Amino acid sequence: MRFTSLFGSTAIELTSIVQLWPVLSSLLSTAWAINFSPVTSPNLDLSQLGRVALAGDFDAISLYTYEQQNQNGYSTNGSQSVLTRFPNGAFATLASADASIQTMCPFVLKSGKLAGVVVGGNFTSLGGKETQGVALIDPSTGNVTALPGLNGSVNALLCDPQTETVYVGGEFRGGNSTNAIAWVGNSGWANLQFAGFNGPVTSIAKAANGNVIFGGAFDGLGNTTMPNKRDMQVVNIASASISATSSTTKDGFSDPRNIVCKTDGKDGPGKTWLLADNTIGSWEADFGFGFRPTKLRIWNTHQDGRGTKTFRFTAMPIRGIMNLTYVDPATGKNASCDARCPLSDNTTLPYQDFKFENVIGMSSVYINISEWYGSGGGLNGIELFQDDIYAFAINEFNEPSCANIELGSNSTVKGPWTVKPSAQSNSNYLSANINGRELPSNSAAVVFQPDIKQSGNYSVTLFTPGCKPDNSCSSRGIVNVTGTFASGTRASPPLQTQIYQTNNFDKYDQIFSGYVNANSDSFRPTVTITPSLGQSGDLNFVAQRVRFELTKSTGGLNGLFEFNSSQATIDTDFSTSVIDSAGTDLGTGAVVSQLAVQGGTTYVAGNFSTDEFANIFAISDGNSTSLTAGGVNSQVTTMFLNGSLLYIGGNFTDTVKANTVGLNHLAVYSIPDKAWQPLGAGVNGRVNAILPLILNTTEGKPELVITVNGNFDQVLAFGNNQATASTGLAVWVPSRRNWLQNLNAQSIALSGTLTAATDVPGSDPIFAGTISSQGLGTNDAVSLPITGDLRINPLPISIQPKQLENSSKRKRAGISGQNVTGVVTGVFYESGDRNITVLGGHFTARATNGSSLNNLVFINGSNSDRVTGVVDQGLDQDSVFLALGVQGDTLYAGGTVTGSVRGANINGLILYDLKQADYVPTQPPAFMGRNVAVNSIATRPNTADVYVGGEFDSAGSLSCPSVCNFRTSTSQWNRVGTGLVGSVASLTWSGASTLIAGGNLTLNGNNTSIATYATKTDIWSPLTGAEAIPGPITALAPANDAASQFWVAGKSINGSAFLMKYDGSGWKSVGDSLGKTTTIRGLQVLSLSQNHAQTPLIERSMTLVLTGQLEIPNFGNASAALFNGTTFTPFILSTTSGNLPGSLSQIFSAKQNFFKSGVKHLAVGFVVLISLALALALIFILVVIGIVAERWRRKREGYMPAPTQIYDKNSNMDRVPPEHLFGAMSQQARGPSGAPML
Repeated sequence: MRFTSLFGSTAIELTSIVQLWPVLSSLLSTAWAINFSPVTSPNLDLSQLGRVALAGDFDAISLYTYEQQNQNGYSTNGSQSVLTRFPNGAFATLASADASIQTMCPFVLKSGKLAGVVVGGNFTSLGGKETQGVALIDPSTGNVTALPGLNGSVNALLCDPQTETVYVGGEFRGGNSTNAIAWVGNSGWANLQFAGFNGPVTSIAKAANGNVIFGGAFDGLGNTTMPNKRDMQVVNIASASISATSSTTKDGFSDPRNIVCKTDGKDGPGKTWLLADNTIGSWEADFGFGFRPTKLRIWNTHQDGRGTKTFRFTAMPIRGIMNLTYVDPATGKNASCDARCPLSDNTTLPYQDFKFENVIGMSSVYINISEWYGSGGGLNGIELFQDDIYAFAINEFNEPSCANIELGSNSTVKGPWTVKPSAQSNSNYLSANINGRELPSNSAAVVFQPDIKQSGNYSVTLFTPGCKPDNSCSSRGIVNVTGTFASGTRASPPLQTQIYQTNNFDKYDQIFSGYVNANSDSFRPTVTITPSLGQSGDLNFVAQRVRFELTKSTGGLNGLFEFNSSQATIDTDFSTSVIDSAGTDLGTGAVVSQLAVQGGTTYVAGNFSTDEFANIFAISDGNSTSLTAGGVNSQVTTMFLNGSLLYIGGNFTDTVKANTVGLNHLAVYSIPDKAWQPLGAGVNGRVNAILPLILNTTEGKPELVITVNGNFDQVLAFGNNQATASTGLAVWVPSRRNWLQNLNAQSIALSGTLTAATDVPGSDPIFAGTISSQGLGTNDAVSLPITGDLRINPLPISIQPKQLENSSKRKRAGISGQNVTGVVTGVFYESGDRNITVLGGHFTARATNGSSLNNLVFINGSNSDRVTGVVDQGLDQDSVFLALGVQGDTLYAGGTVTGSVRGANINGLILYDLKQADYVPTQPPAFMGRNVAVNSIATRPNTADVYVGGEFDSAGSLSCPSVCNFRTSTSQWNRVGTGLVGSVASLTWSGASTLIAGGNLTLNGNNTSIATYATKTDIWSPLTGAEAIPGPITALAPANDAASQFWVAGKSINGSAFLMKYDGSGWKSVGDSLGKTTTIRGLQVLSLSQNHAQTPLIERSMTLVLTGQLEIPNFGNASAALFNGTTFTPFILSTTSGNLPGSLSQIFSAKQNFFKSGVKHLAVGFVVLISLALALALIFILVVIGIVAERWRRKREGYMPAPTQIYDKNSNMDRVPPEHLFGAMSQQARGPSGAPML
């Protein structure tokens, strides 16, 4: 057998589907480096705060640096994306698909120019564009060009620049090829001359001699073919909507349904449909499904001498008049017709058959009658047949029961299925809405049974309607597909696979390729779909149809085929090829999963065995050779060749002939040493992909690491390394011979799975998969530098977050809106020469000595960052620390804390001596109440009094609801005013005499969210305008240095988040600026190094930081955001290992100089004294200046000597007689008693 060559001089058989040269030309002119859009620096000034840290619940964290960043988790619904990387190494999405991406390769032309990257997979859309299984993407922009023409999925690609050809393999139909086809230069799709394969292709590689090697699960070249028994599938007209034009008014003959399921040829009322006398008209059928008819059978009427003489058959929706062929009953010769097809009036002729010259799809048919016998036209019966073998979920679309088919196609359904219109799909389908909690696997099911009349090799395809037309994409789920296709010696193992139904557009999954028995009384092929277990939420499932296509094959192959593209014909004597012969030597039914070529050696891996080797071998020097120890003991699914090291992954756990420890689903083969080596001890499940990645495992030193991706949830323990949890992705660092998670390395965080990667000439590699990544992988607490470039640094501690087991404590810990896992709060202790960071929350950390610490830890920076915990283990492990405060050397640690300390019961609060690293000898009396929780601790300024707020009724025997004062001088609790009850979330001081409490409160019988306490009067008072606050407060922070203004946040009664400012006289709301899923857990005003624009709510030199779980409009989720008075800007993004958004609880710092000046106001007396001193100094300076000026003046005017004559002080006594002097007094007025008056 010989075929026309793809590249021969004869002709290239092109399926002219699309011409892409204009598109390729535009791509060639672009620059191959994607540009990320940096965001404006937050310009925070942290220089006055000492040390700064963030507490929260996260396992990966990043600063928001580029507009393309987000903190979304990786997709779990089967959809994947083409990925590139940010400058910090984290992954960014170039384009998203609606299903899996399996393979990629760079399409480089002979000129060396990159035309784009070809992407293959099981998707129906990429980058929002409809494209089945394959597309072209511009790696510099993410723009996608659809490559229409394939139906199915693509598993393998090979881009060959020498011939400008992309070889495509998978499970699909395209042109006249099955499972293999080529895209040639700028011409489009071209059929390979061997018409593809009779089974799926999973790998394509280029051999050293330039030939192309195909690997897969096939045993011959071939394509689909027609069954021997043609036109045997009956189209169900009975389920169609039947109508007619110009029908007769004669009783019993006007209904166009009279001729449906009518095959006896007898005329009469209820059996015949007639037109009105001497009138043209039409009979119409509108189906709820699409079909491709091959034969039309018509029974003509002879009622009262009437009948149809000529007709035409019109297919809708294409509105095409079909070309038909028939045997002329008068001559017995073949004839053809289109617009005027004749019907005989011979009463002895039961019916006439018309064959369709062109087999095309349609969903409605019109039979237009143009001429008639007698008084008018009519029909007595009609049937349509097709070769396509379908079983529909809607049983009415299957073969009609009236066709008297013994084992016709049918379906049975169980569960809440309803019929959905076809919309953009080929047929109507069934839809079921089920909550994940109601998902035993048999809660809903559809069983398909086709009408198989001929045994043989078939390709079985499951059709899934797209989710966009019915707006169900957000809830589409996963289905299990099971099937049995043959019995006896030809039986294959039962089919069992999963199908993701998240496709945007109609999808075609080849679920089986192999032998199928014809229907019999003892056996029928069956396909069943049921919802998969383990899904959650409200889910939508669909079921439409299953197709069986008979395939033909040349035979003689077994999973391998070597193709010489330079030959004009293909010789089917496969024994002349070393590659083909190597395949035939494998066991029957071999599956080749992966191919790798190094020099003259081809490595072949998959699921097969011989007497010499299993699942992997090499072909070199014309021979098949075993690798050391006979290969591995189970299937190999993936390979990566890196120089002389061959990494493999799959289902194996050891070599075949030797006991090699640690080869659990992973191994590396040293080609020069011919030796197997483990990667640690491997993982606990199947590995699907091994891909290289450049990573900074040491700051500033990028190196090659190996990503391992698959169906595992644990990296196994080895040496001194404990087993670690995984989401199906692990990173091996060859230079350290260890897993990344075991190394103390600052690196990006990755979770999800990678499925493909490719180099891009002139640019960075691109990847495919579903990944959530942030710039730093670390847990629950990080620090920020106070000077220099803003960045996130890990704290020197290893934290493993855990979930609470006690639901009541979860509720109690959540009263204030705090998260109850991870680090909730922190504080710095810097007394003397000590430098201790205290972290509290609900977590497990590793101490320096290797022991486990729960919920409260100390990092001693003055002792080589030694990590320790509390000395006594009497506290309950499910305790949650929600608030920390330091007074002197004493740590006040509060929360939902229970247990005992040295025999004393603890509830809500403990005191710990940081200097002595031990509990305070005498603990304060425990809090009492129904759900005790301490949420806030605030020391009164300039005193040693510690105020504690939360939810409690008393401290020991002292009634002290909600807020209580612990006086360190007496070590006693004191009640704080009266009339306040409820749950206090936050406390802050305004000066030294006013305490502000926010939460869910009642004051003197009235509900409120905020109240103030005056220490001088010992009275709680409502705050002016507090009724404007729409719900309980969860966070409170001063808005100015004096705390006369402050910010509050919480949840409104309707569940939405609120943010408000008290400006000293009234409340101002930010409005509904944040999404409804927002939970604000912390607020803090920070200074800026550069002012922002003037806004009415925040000073130009300040910004408000919100922490928690935030939903920012037009962006998405963030863990921290900055607010300048008008706009929210993402600040910090984080995620958890559970594939959820992370959260931040608070910012804490060593110093509290949050406001720009950082200087506290002096008392009035000091101000007066300083003013008086300045005034006296100024007077003194003025006097000195006056003296100096006078001396200078005299010196300038000259020196005048003083008189030298001796002064006679008695000389003037003779001039005024005494009597004259006193005599004048006698002349003045006199006062009482005659006393003279002066």
